[in-house]
Amino acid sequence: MPTPTKGARLGGSPSHQRLILANLAQSLFEHGKITTTEAKARRLRPYAEQLITKAKTDSLANRRQVLKVIRDKGVVHTLFTEIGPDMANRPGGYTRITKIGPRKGDNAPMAVIEIVEGGFTPTPKAEKSAPKAEAAPVAAEEAPAEETAEVEEAPVSGEAEEAAADEAPVEDAEESADDKA
Repeated sequence: MPTPTKGARLGGSPSHQRLILANLAQSLFEHGKITTTEAKARRLRPYAEQLITKAKTDSLANRRQVLKVIRDKGVVHTLFTEIGPDMANRPGGYTRITKIGPRKGDNAPMAVIEIVEGGFTPTPKAEKSAPKAEAAPVAAEEAPAEETAEVEEAPVSGEAEEAAADEAPVEDAEESADDKA
């Protein structure tokens, strides 16, 4: 049995809160998206995602568990035949909450909760680990080359720079003297 939520309930009593969440989940699965208050949407999200997770594997036991919550057999059929198979490759995050402006009458913060649509392409984990293994030796080989370049630049002091600056005009002067002759 889940731990009861602390603080104020959505409807006043725990049983009323369960009924509110069941009705919200039924409406969400029936229509695809619903507009409600932010508090109800936040409470509904994990509740609905657990039901979608059960709908991913169509078994008699899962159907009976979902039917305990959602009383409409048509909505349960939609959940198991359309929504569940669409989310088969997705590891979670089946719903999205988008905040909208406050309600006109009582200024309550409103939100739209919807079922996420669109394809999900899982990234293979074997590809991620292979480049990291190859990148590590390359970085180790480049590091000593960079250190040697820094060491070569480090001994150059201000006197050496002045000497290099003095030699450049002298060479230019010698070349111009050779050009004149």
